[in-house]
Amino acid sequence: MTAPIISLDDVSKRFRKRTQTVHALDRVSLDIAPGEFVSFIGPSGCGKSTLLRIVGGLLEHDGGEVVVSGESPARARRHKRFGFVPQAPALLPWRTVRRNVELLDELNRRGADHPSLDDAQTLELLEEVGLGSFLDALPGELSGGMQQRVALVRAFKLGAPVLLMDEPFSALDEITRVDMRYLLLELWERIRATVLFVTHSIPEAVTLSDRVVVLAPRPGRVVEIVDVPLPRPRHDDLEDSAAFHDTVAHIRGLLRHGMQR
Repeated sequence: MTAPIISLDDVSKRFRKRTQTVHALDRVSLDIAPGEFVSFIGPSGCGKSTLLRIVGGLLEHDGGEVVVSGESPARARRHKRFGFVPQAPALLPWRTVRRNVELLDELNRRGADHPSLDDAQTLELLEEVGLGSFLDALPGELSGGMQQRVALVRAFKLGAPVLLMDEPFSALDEITRVDMRYLLLELWERIRATVLFVTHSIPEAVTLSDRVVVLAPRPGRVVEIVDVPLPRPRHDDLEDSAAFHDTVAHIRGLLRHGMQR
């Protein structure tokens, strides 16, 4: 059996807010294999984004253990093992599409122990996501969906073994959001990085993932880890399948039950 690239063992987190302590996460345990796509879903405030930041070395946990590629999240971060895709694309308005994609690679190569994509590979990805004729366009000339495509290519360009995605499609309209799911799958099929993906959309989680981690309301804890029984590669016709609808219904039931407890 392949050793996990990410291992969480009884991970807990508390925040001090003025005079009270907020218990954000409670003994979360999970092993994630290299190249696996795992989504986290749960009600607002259940600690999904907190967990992502802990894995990425941006936030310390209070209890338990987190191991990424055999080392602590902080060391993995220093070795540039993570690519981040936030809710907002965070593009620099004075840099073109091409130069925004190059930005993180320019800033983050020191200490990296893996190669980034070369110029030809990067151009190929930009062409694949429909940005080949917009290489010299500024962010203000792009739609929201196009800006998020730039952010995706920028993250994949780093060649990082782990991609952390925090609701990257939440600000998009539903039609664009569905298109972006399948675009992300196409990119992921090419690169096969390990992806941790936070979302509030059950269909999105099922469409994208090998497994879906369902979290309970605060303090966030694992209710169930759901295997997604859908073959890869995936296309939009899978959303008409009984397996898709059954998995969506099962996760919805877990969330509903968790909210009532």
